[in-house]
Amino acid sequence: MSLSKKITDKKVNFEFNKEFINVFNKKIKDRDTAFLDKTLQELHQADSADIIENLTPENRSKLIELEGFNIDPEIFIELNESIQSEIFILLSIESIVNILKRLESDNALKILENLDEKKKNTVLDKLPPKDRFLLQEGLSFPEDSAARIMQREFTAIPSDWSVGHTIDYLRENKDLPEEFLEIFIVDTNFKPIGTVPSSKVLRTARESKMSTIMNESRVLIPVNMDKEEVGHIFENYNLVSAGVVDKDNKLVGMITGDDVFTVLKEEAEEDVLRLAGVGDEEITDSVFKKTKRRFNWLLLNLFTALLATWVISLFGASIEQMVALAFLMPIVASMGGNAGMQTLAVTIRALATKELSSGNLGKIVSKEFIIGILNGIIFAIITGVIVQIWFKEINLSILIAVAMILNMIVAGLFGILVPVSLKKFNIDPAIASSVFVTTITDVIGFLSFLGLGAFFFYG
Repeated sequence: MSLSKKITDKKVNFEFNKEFINVFNKKIKDRDTAFLDKTLQELHQADSADIIENLTPENRSKLIELEGFNIDPEIFIELNESIQSEIFILLSIESIVNILKRLESDNALKILENLDEKKKNTVLDKLPPKDRFLLQEGLSFPEDSAARIMQREFTAIPSDWSVGHTIDYLRENKDLPEEFLEIFIVDTNFKPIGTVPSSKVLRTARESKMSTIMNESRVLIPVNMDKEEVGHIFENYNLVSAGVVDKDNKLVGMITGDDVFTVLKEEAEEDVLRLAGVGDEEITDSVFKKTKRRFNWLLLNLFTALLATWVISLFGASIEQMVALAFLMPIVASMGGNAGMQTLAVTIRALATKELSSGNLGKIVSKEFIIGILNGIIFAIITGVIVQIWFKEINLSILIAVAMILNMIVAGLFGILVPVSLKKFNIDPAIASSVFVTTITDVIGFLSFLGLGAFFFYG
């Protein structure tokens, strides 16, 4: 992907209203190719993608039928995966091949990896040998690795070149990327030894050696590095681009800031969705696909809810004796669950950003313990007063106050210990933590509230 979008020669529209989409739909039905061509060519690729995503499936098919290969390949990159897959089912093998040939290697790989296996192999067979080799090599790396987001187009020159020689090379070589901010300096084995900003090349005398103006402090990304880790490195060192090296430390590609921004955005969205138990669901997914994704999570929640219900059933006699217990149980469980989810959200973020480690775990756990005590005491007082005014039963007020303190402490502790423990077992804490934390706070909340009530007051 290019370092920056060409918005200078494209109209940018941040939001399309319903009327515009309706007009676009009508033009498709009327087969007004002149309007469609003009609109898609004038608009920024991201805006064109937004229009296509808002079309009905029927009109998307008609648009592809009318426009086909004429659509700017960059538009396909901006589409979400479900819509992209839907469109590429409609396109011929020849059209897909032509689209991939016009894209930079990292973007071509993004499209190729979303094709079904049969179509993927057919497309690869029809690509030029050089393109086929690069894409096959890219597919051989793990899905979440740096190699999957790097582009193979970059600018590298020997260290003994002069600035003048470099400028002439940049002007004359047609195979270089259209846009680049850094030039990589490599040794005779094609190992990177430094970088030079392109602006510095333009402002330096032609006779100067590139080795004299290069920046030796560089950050290099191994091809197998997890792309989320790449994002943290870019953020930590304020990088706009970075070279990617293979196991022999040879330069094989480049990652740019826009690719990393996309990765960080996707990872953040993924964590949020996983916390809610919907995986990588997209708004444009089909009803069946959405239902399937949510079913397993809801089924697990059902069983955890049954566990909490079983705990309640153990204290049926106490509840019958004091019906107010039944009224107040949701308060204890809800407050504990919300407190646990607050701690969980902060912990998941800290794990993702590497702010939480074994070195500061003890300190963080202690802090959450104190927070749990303080919140527990505050809300114990508030809830106890309300219950006393409501039921005028001092034992009940004391009971819910003690249960509130206990559950708030448990919520804080398990909100951090559950995701950390899952991380140690190589289980994504964003996926499984919320169910465990909610179940623990519910069970502990009911046990403390009903157990204390049965033992001390209403047994």
